[in-house]
Amino acid sequence: MPVHEPAGRPTSTADATEWAERANQAARSVTRSFGRRLFFLPGTHIGAVSLPGKATQRLAGPWHYWWQAHYVDCLVDAGRRELAGKAKFDGGSRPSAGRLASRLVTTIRLRNLFRFVNDYYDDMAWLALATLRLEKLAEETKKPGRRRNAYVRKSLTLQFDSASTDDFGGGTFWSTKRDFKNTPATAPVALYYARTDHREQAQSLVNWLNSKLLHPERGVYLDGLRISNGQLVVDDAVYTYNQGPVLGALLELGGDDNLRRAGQLVDAVARELTLPGTRVVRGDGTGDGGLFTGILLRYLALAARDQRLSATTRETARSLVLSTAEAFWAGRHEAEAGSTAGAGSKVRRGVPAVVFSFDPLRPAMETYPVGTAVELSTQLQAWMALEAAATLAPTNSQ
Repeated sequence: MPVHEPAGRPTSTADATEWAERANQAARSVTRSFGRRLFFLPGTHIGAVSLPGKATQRLAGPWHYWWQAHYVDCLVDAGRRELAGKAKFDGGSRPSAGRLASRLVTTIRLRNLFRFVNDYYDDMAWLALATLRLEKLAEETKKPGRRRNAYVRKSLTLQFDSASTDDFGGGTFWSTKRDFKNTPATAPVALYYARTDHREQAQSLVNWLNSKLLHPERGVYLDGLRISNGQLVVDDAVYTYNQGPVLGALLELGGDDNLRRAGQLVDAVARELTLPGTRVVRGDGTGDGGLFTGILLRYLALAARDQRLSATTRETARSLVLSTAEAFWAGRHEAEAGSTAGAGSKVRRGVPAVVFSFDPLRPAMETYPVGTAVELSTQLQAWMALEAAATLAPTNSQ
């Protein structure tokens, strides 16, 4: 049977143990169903773009670098919970989350033609952020991989330095075409700089975002600036995920001005980007958009735990995370003992054991009807949401 509740105001009564098990269930579904070897090579691990899929797609299908980067981030989340609870998310006989994350980083390089550099600076920024977190996990668990992680950081920092120029008044280019500077690239690069002690560069990028792309009335960040017919034109689209890394950079940099702006941004998200009558952050569809809400929740969870922010701001961020994560959980569909995939149909090999909707207030049985391919991005999004909620339990630390 489908597992969902009517749309409305999802509230959570789950405790720390229950949130952790929910996150583990999502992690097992993604790693067991989407996770696979690259070209059947031992010791590799990569996420399939969608399921079910043809065998040929595993070898020559579309390549979504930044989806894999967020897969790494989700595995690091699970690895941190493993470290705290001293138990593997998928049982003692299977690889730990940290080991899978390390394999995934190595496999991303193989799949990306033996390099970490690609044509999109935002893609590289997400991987750089994920490997920073993986390196910290490796230090705490005394696991190998730090030399490779340092190589990733060195290689990609050079890319960010080259893309963060004075053109357009500052900011970071989105791609090697160098005709568009936007929030999706500038914000995660700013956060990366802040986390690697390049604070002046990080603050410069944040200042550019505030001066060029912050909507003065709505309080949210617009998408970017591009050249059109020789003129600079603002792309005024507002995406949920763009707000997340800006929030992260503001918190990482700290200081009165940045923290005040962070509080205003949390309020703006609650006002501008939630579904009517709820504290549930809206979904942004499938494809790349299938990651957007989860990314925002990751950084809202940081705000909810940041004691430098007001109690009111922290509670707003907390309610946004928990309400949205609860909605994803309530709308899930679970296959029963590997025998059904929904609406009474038989599971085909490789179909996820749990399917999450890409829209938090629509059940998965509606957004992913039987026979529809399920995308990795949307399942990572829900997993990310559940991991964010798990960090807000009183017994968890940042």
